[in-house]
Amino acid sequence: MNNEILAEVGASVPRRWLAVAMQGLLGFILVYVAMNTPPSFGWQIFLVVLGFASLGMAFRTFRATRDRIILTREGLTSSTGEEIMPLDVIKKVERGVFALKPSNGFMLIAHSKAETARWAPGLWWRLGRRVGVGGVAPGHQTKAMAQIIEALLVERGVSED
Repeated sequence: MNNEILAEVGASVPRRWLAVAMQGLLGFILVYVAMNTPPSFGWQIFLVVLGFASLGMAFRTFRATRDRIILTREGLTSSTGEEIMPLDVIKKVERGVFALKPSNGFMLIAHSKAETARWAPGLWWRLGRRVGVGGVAPGHQTKAMAQIIEALLVERGVSED
């Protein structure tokens, strides 16, 4: 029963499209302003680069938010099978108002650093000992997942420092 799914987090279609549309619109506006009302050459290059970066991020967000985050007794994984964070390395869950976390989400802090940094825009990110879950995901899903993780940590006897 270790593969039993305890919770899932994923972006709904309207949230996903709104996030992608906002990033894409920002990119389009930046490139449009740079081309139609050109400021000095340096600023024009800056606006074009920033506009294309925003369009690229919209594409990455579109691809990343197709996936879901799955919680089992083993840990967090992506619906693509990528392991995000095993449960046995989680030290604590931060989900307070002033916690450094994604919007509508929570932060996991591990005992040790992850091997690689990874980012799925709008869904989750991993850097060092921290994993942030949230962004485009609905708050009720991330809150339920955080509560289940906290309960699993208590069940395993992990105390917060």
